[in-house]
Amino acid sequence: MTKRYAAILIALVVAIVMMFVGRGRKHFYTSEGVVWTTEYHITYESNQDLSDSIQLIFNRIDMSVSPYNKASLISSLNENTSWRVDAYIKRLLEASADVNRQSGGAYDPTVMPLVNAWGFGYKSGKMPTRAQLDSILAFVGMDKVSLHGDTLVKRDPRLMLDFSSIAKGMACDEIGRMLTRNGVRNWLVEIGGEVMASGVNKRGTAWQVSVDMPTSETDEVTHDSALTLALDSEAVATSGNYRKWREQGDHKISHIIDPRTGDSRVGTLLSVTVIAPDCMMADAWATACMVMGDSATRALMERRKDLGVMTIVGDTVTGNLVVWSNAPFADHIHSPN
Repeated sequence: MTKRYAAILIALVVAIVMMFVGRGRKHFYTSEGVVWTTEYHITYESNQDLSDSIQLIFNRIDMSVSPYNKASLISSLNENTSWRVDAYIKRLLEASADVNRQSGGAYDPTVMPLVNAWGFGYKSGKMPTRAQLDSILAFVGMDKVSLHGDTLVKRDPRLMLDFSSIAKGMACDEIGRMLTRNGVRNWLVEIGGEVMASGVNKRGTAWQVSVDMPTSETDEVTHDSALTLALDSEAVATSGNYRKWREQGDHKISHIIDPRTGDSRVGTLLSVTVIAPDCMMADAWATACMVMGDSATRALMERRKDLGVMTIVGDTVTGNLVVWSNAPFADHIHSPN
C-alpha cells in the first residue's frame, strides 16, 4: 500500500469515527411555538432532535381533548355522537374525579356550560341571570358522569366536558415521559405557564422557574417575578383571576367559575401556585384552589405534605399583596447565592 492510499484510508476512518462520535454527543435542544393559543418552551439534553415526537404528542392530545377542535373526540362526546373514551380522556376523568372529591366539588370539568354562559368559553354570552345559572346547574357535576369500562355514561345528554384546566398539565407530563423513554434525563417542559422539570439545566444546577406577580394589566402580558422555584422531577402550575376578567356595567366578571353555585368567582385571592409530583395534578389543583378561595385553600393545604401551595391575596384595606405558603412550597424557593 502506498503512502498516499494509506493517508486516504486513515482520513476516511477518522471521518467515519468523528461522524458517529458527533451523533452520540449530547447537547441542549430547544423546541418553541404556539399550541392551544398559548406559547410553549421545551429544553432538553439529547443526542438527537425530538421535535417531531413532541409535535406528535401535541397532535394526539388535540385530537383527543381539545373542545375547540370540532374533529376531536371530546367534541364528539359533548355532542353525543360518540361514547367511547381513549386513554387520555380516561386518565383525565379519573384525575378530575379525585381532585373533585378532595376539593369538595370546587374542581369540576363539567363546568363548560357555565363558562360559556359567562362568555369565557367558545360561546359569547351576556351576564346570565340567576334563573339561567340554576337551569344550567341541573346538568353540571361530576356525579352526573361516569365510566363503564371505556364507555362514557351521562345522566343528562346536555352535560359537557372541558379539560382545559388540566390538559396542558397532562401534555407537559406526556412530553416528559416521551423524553425519558428516549434516554433524556435533563429536560424542562413549559406550556402556557404550566411546567414539568427533570434533572438539571445547562449549568448543571436545578431548573429554576419564575412565578409571576399578579398584575392589574389585562390588555397585555407582563411578567414581573414574585419569586423563583428550584425544581427536579416536579411540576408547578399557577392559576389566577388577575388577567382573564372583564367589566360589565358595575360588575367585575372573572373566568373562575364555581361549579357548585354557577357564580363567577371574584374575591381577594389573586393567584395560586401549586407544586406537585406531576403537572396534571398541579394544573387541576391550582384551579381548584382558586375556586375554593383563600381561607378554604389555607385550611386544606396547611396540612398537605404532597403539594406545595402559595397564595397571593390582595388586601382590600391597605392595597398590599399578602403572600402565604405551606411548608412544602417554602422548601422549593430558590435563594440566589
